[in-house]
Amino acid sequence: MNTCRRSVLLLLNVVLAATASAADRPEREQLLLFQSAPGSWSPVRTPAEWARRRADIVAAAQKIMGPLPGAEKRVPLDVRVEKETDCGTYVRREITYQSEPGSRVPAFLLLPKTAVAGTASVPGVLALMPTNNDPAVGYRAVVGLAGTKTLPGRNCGEELAQRGFAVIVPPYPQLADYQPDLKALGYASGTMKAIWDNIRALDVLAAVPGVAPGGFGAIGHSLGGHNSIYTAVFDERIKTIVSSCGFDSYTDYYREKPEVWRPGGGWTQDRYMPALAAYAGRQGEIPFDFAELIGALAPRPFLAISPTGDANFKWRSAGRVVSAAHAVYELLGATNRIAIEHPDCPHDFPEPMRARAYAFLEEHLPKRK
Repeated sequence: MNTCRRSVLLLLNVVLAATASAADRPEREQLLLFQSAPGSWSPVRTPAEWARRRADIVAAAQKIMGPLPGAEKRVPLDVRVEKETDCGTYVRREITYQSEPGSRVPAFLLLPKTAVAGTASVPGVLALMPTNNDPAVGYRAVVGLAGTKTLPGRNCGEELAQRGFAVIVPPYPQLADYQPDLKALGYASGTMKAIWDNIRALDVLAAVPGVAPGGFGAIGHSLGGHNSIYTAVFDERIKTIVSSCGFDSYTDYYREKPEVWRPGGGWTQDRYMPALAAYAGRQGEIPFDFAELIGALAPRPFLAISPTGDANFKWRSAGRVVSAAHAVYELLGATNRIAIEHPDCPHDFPEPMRARAYAFLEEHLPKRK
């Protein structure tokens, strides 16, 4: 395993932000501006003015992802335990829950035995899967059930349970053996279906005795890294977010490979956001980008892991994104709650970075009783 070179580079990222290309649309990374009138941008000086900008960001995301479902889809969860396994210090339950009419979602629920016995209240975490389309693997990798068929370090759900967290692990739509019919269910994107499934997974976690009230964490690698951001933008019960290898600016994503912006490629696949295909060659016009999404998380604690050798998401771009969001955290008096690490490794979530992530969750989530 490569040795990780850790550094929180917020000062360096300020420099990187200053050298950003004009094609990146300045208002995207100058987050302390809000649209005071159509076509007119004014400085954000107060939290109330930032709230206006944030509302615009959330609305812009829904233009591409489709609308966030409402009460009409929040049916009773009808949680069913299909199987339970004793894993030593915790139990692993294979469950299904009703996320909406016509859609049941399988998931893993990992519960420390102290929580099951009612002797402790433990923090809850939503652990989201990386991309894996093998029906024998899929979201099972997150709980350590994929054996040699997945890369090391993808089992953050299992490791968090071993550290005393309650963890829920849903699958991602249209990957492996979870194949909901997005169009029949009324979704414009797999991204929004994933967000809704994740929100309902938090409803499941919130109803479990022994899980501490007061908010949850979200963590994921790669696909799970940006899925954790997307979900946290729409559900403020997520109080702490960790994204490993999860993003760079849309304008930088595979800049040298324009074919990934054609319909069915990269971000434009049905299981992600097909509406993005309309912006091929003009990614700077996409209604939102990751700087805005991460800014929308403020003042909640956010940690990004962005390796220097990541071939998917460019670390300098990710650093610039976090630097832009840092301005919002500063406005809200939370400058110490946002950080980015740049380990010297490829698109990976190596052990030192996982340890950093778990400590970050432990620091910021409700304490065990």
